[in-house]
Amino acid sequence: MADTEQWMESFADDEESLHLRRPRRDSAELDMTPMIDCVFLLLIFFLVASQTDAANAVELPPARYGVGADPQKAVMITLAKDSGNNPALVYLADGKIGEPLPREPHAQQAAITSAVDEGRRGGKNCVIIKGEKTVKYRDAARVVAAAGQVEGMRLFLAIFEVE
Repeated sequence: MADTEQWMESFADDEESLHLRRPRRDSAELDMTPMIDCVFLLLIFFLVASQTDAANAVELPPARYGVGADPQKAVMITLAKDSGNNPALVYLADGKIGEPLPREPHAQQAAITSAVDEGRRGGKNCVIIKGEKTVKYRDAARVVAAAGQVEGMRLFLAIFEVE
């Protein structure tokens, strides 16, 4: 009997420690996060794996409403790419005619400003700055800043491809 009472006491202790779980309910909502992740991964894959077709490049028609500059009434400045990582060569002519201006930036600025001012006094009303396709922007910006020092002159920029 003592064994039975002892067993009953231990069973009562076990029963108190036994916790019954409620049945789990399934929710009716779907978690869309994994599906959105898959869509973004596919999108990234197709963007990285796709190749553009350069043969289908579109040729743009010339501008109909733009006003061109008259080369007879313009000061011409040409920028040509120099070898290596050197600054562009600057010519005070329509093309690579004559000697380029000195490479020192202050001397170039003074020569450009002087040539544009002389052209203004000679009846010219604009400056055409022509640059090769490979000329860096910083070189063109430096020449534009020097030419813009003269009041009353309009600036025109042109880019041409070297063949």
